[in-house]
Formats: sequence, C-alpha cells, structure tokens
Amino acid sequence: MVKLGVIDSHTGGEPTRVVISGGPDLGMGPISERAQRFRTRHDPFRSAIVNEPRGSDVLVGALLLEPEDPTCTAAVIFFNNASTLGMCGHGTIGLIETLSFLGRIAPGEHRIETPAGTVMARLYPGGMVAVRNVPSYRTIKDVKIEVPGIGPVLGDVAYGGNWFFLISSHGQSLTLDRVEALTEYTWRVRQALSANRVTGPNGQEVDHIELFGPPEDPQAHSRNFVLCPGKAYDRSPCGTGTSAKLACLHADGKLAVGDTWRQESITGSVFEGSFELDGDACIPTIKGRAWIIAESTLVLDPSDPLCWGLSGTSR
Repeated sequence: MVKLGVIDSHTGGEPTRVVISGGPDLGMGPISERAQRFRTRHDPFRSAIVNEPRGSDVLVGALLLEPEDPTCTAAVIFFNNASTLGMCGHGTIGLIETLSFLGRIAPGEHRIETPAGTVMARLYPGGMVAVRNVPSYRTIKDVKIEVPGIGPVLGDVAYGGNWFFLISSHGQSLTLDRVEALTEYTWRVRQALSANRVTGPNGQEVDHIELFGPPEDPQAHSRNFVLCPGKAYDRSPCGTGTSAKLACLHADGKLAVGDTWRQESITGSVFEGSFELDGDACIPTIKGRAWIIAESTLVLDPSDPLCWGLSGTSR
C-alpha cells in the first residue's frame, strides 16, 4: 500500500493536482530524462493520480521533484489523462500557489525546470503569478485540411510548450452550453491532422486544438476553446495555448513587444499575456491566479482492481 501527499488547486477553473510526497523514484539528471523514465516505467502511477476513481479527465497532475540546477526552486513533470506534457501554464501557476501554501517560497522570482525547458515564475504579494514561458513560435501558417463531416478547415501550427492547431475561422459559437459540439468539432480536426500527417517540424504530434472567437468580456481581446490531448477541454484560457497565440500575433505583426493580450476562456476566466524578444525568439509571459482547494492523502492499494485508474473511457 502506497500513500501519496497531494495538493489540489484550480487556475481559472482548470484543476492541478501536485504530488508532493510518495511519488516514484526517478533518480536525478535532466528533467527531460526523468520525464522519459516516468512515461515509460511509471505510467500506471500517472493513471492512478489523474484518472477515475481518484481523478477525472480534466485533472492535470504535477509531480514535484528536486531540480538538477541548484539555481532552480523546483522541477516538475506535468501529466494528464493521456500522457505526460512538455509544459503546462495553468499547472505552473498552480504549482507556485502550492509551494506558497506549503510555506516553501515567498513572493519573488522562482526558476522551475520542466521537460520543455526552464521557466521563470514570479509570485506577487496577494497571489498573482506571472510565468515567463519557453520560446514559442509558429511553424506553419494557414494549413488547409479536409475534415470529414465538417469540410475544409484553415489553421496555424504553433508551439507554446505544447503543439497547437489554432483556428479563427470555424463558424462555431464559443459558449459553455455548446461544449459537446465544440468537443466533437475539435476532435474531428485533431483526427484529420493525424490522418494528413500535419506535425511539428520533427514529427511532433499536434495534439491540442484551439478555437478563437469574440470575447464576452469587453476588456478581453479574444475567447478560446482548447481541446487537450485526452479529449477534455481546458477550463482556463490555457497558458501554453495563449503562448502559441502570442507567437502567431507576433509573427503577423498584430501585437507589439510588451503589449498586453487578455485571453478569455470558454468559462470566462482570463489570462493576461505579453511577450518579449530574445534575438528572434518570442518569449511569452502569462499572468493568472490559482486557488488551493484541497490538501489530502491518496491511497494506492494494489489489491484494489481499480487501483491504477480507469483510462480510455472517453477517448
């Protein structure tokens, strides 16, 4: 029997579960190598944390680890109901709030190792968090694919810590009461991307689909609907998805360095985004707030036939 200490939070409605004790021993070394060990040797652990009966399709897990770089505050591996993630914006905000809740950090700057690269998070007095993300960029503009049951769809392929297909012209109303229809639409798009071999430059799977439309909040610039790899939609505006959007806006000359982009989610929560340039690289910063919602102990009992979670029920 294994007991795990976890802290649950939500960032703009999207939950994060940080495993603070009891996780598998992944050794030391680069976080990318430890993430690979986690993915290949400990996938049942991932499923047990985020899938039913302990979790749900929407839950994102975060395994808190010691950093290899002594200048970093922590290292983390993010994962969801499908697999591990390279980076997670809302999850990083949730991680910082968790470390603050535990009394391990104070307001200020904190470097965090992730499999996508080291990010900088600033905790402000009062709880707001700004995450300076990994370099983000667009690789293909105006990709046209034929989607069965929908027709031709035009979108951009961009990276913001995960790979996205961003669509602005889709004819869909981005309202919460249309979640099932939006999920069906974006899932069909994802399947068509795979069928047409639309990938990142090194064959990376484009596994996040992001729709944009007019916001409901007059102070926001855009509203989005993001379908994540395991077929759950993001309740927050999606930190890596907003980063990918900022990279596209920069590439199109529609947003200047330092200007603020307010991205509204399908639930109405908002992230503030901006970017700076490091040479030619677009470096986004995403600002938002998380709240702690639970501190608990999970029990993994191998005699339980559902110990390692239900998976694949909605995919």
